[in-house]
Amino acid sequence: MAITKEEKKKVIATFAKWKSDTWSAEVQVAILTSKIENLKAHLDEHKNDNHSRRWILLMVAKRRKMLNYLKKTNPEKHEEVITKLNLRK
Repeated sequence: MAITKEEKKKVIATFAKWKSDTWSAEVQVAILTSKIENLKAHLDEHKNDNHSRRWILLMVAKRRKMLNYLKKTNPEKHEEVITKLNLRK
């Protein structure tokens, strides 16, 4: 269910501002998106897993908050992240 280290490194390399960047808003949104997609695949297979459904809702809410912060602080970067991750506004 969790993303692998290689997947996480790939996501970080794509969105990082500097070499060891792991906590910028863009990277956090990208990591949460990959975790959400992974959990969605799990929920397609296990429809009655309400525990995982709760966690996916929490992650979506956290991603939404991060995107709102990014929109307030850097609207251009917000649009770039949304288009790269194929998210709705």
